Amino acid sequence: MRLKFLPSFVKRRGRITKKQEQSLKSLPDFSVNTINEIQSELKNFNECCLEIGFGNAEHLVQQAINNPEILFIGSEVYMSGIGTLVSKIKENDLKNIKIFSDDIRLLLDSEPLKIFDSVKIICPDPWPKDRHHKRRLINKDFLNMIHGFIKESGNLYISTDWENYAESIKNLLESDRLFIESEKIYLEKNNLTKFEQRGEFEGRRVFKFNYERSS
Repeated sequence: MRLKFLPSFVKRRGRITKKQEQSLKSLPDFSVNTINEIQSELKNFNECCLEIGFGNAEHLVQQAINNPEILFIGSEVYMSGIGTLVSKIKENDLKNIKIFSDDIRLLLDSEPLKIFDSVKIICPDPWPKDRHHKRRLINKDFLNMIHGFIKESGNLYISTDWENYAESIKNLLESDRLFIESEKIYLEKNNLTKFEQRGEFEGRRVFKFNYERSS
């Protein structure tokens, strides 16, 4: 089957623990599949934050615990991370997290709707080899796509621990002017995530981009 988007990730099952596998049985209870479903969920919340590629979910869960009035949408393709998130949702009885378990571009491939107060993308797959750069998630088309779903002056936060990816992101943000650099922080992030920590442990700097949507 021909894919609509060039994959920005390598879809693999990976190692799944028994606890994760058991939790995945409950995934439908916490899933959203369309923007309209998210809009319906928002009736019970003040704001909405999308985190793309939540990994082992430690950042997403902590933000949700600290901000019960905000609806958090977590997007991830790896079943181990999704299973972990479902477990933590149930353990903490969280009512403000929903999951989209596929390529985020499939969710956003619809009529634009300004629904997100913030979009966070923490250490997306860097595809470090030159011949694979075309697979990187952050490109002109994606920024155009996400722009249509972020509210006026809404937040866009991106981090990467790969310098040439950081240079590419900076050039894209500065050339398109869909987003402007901002000092306003949407939900302060006090700790590095697992992937940011790994980058620093391996001797790489974590580059951070905090922007807001321009009109």
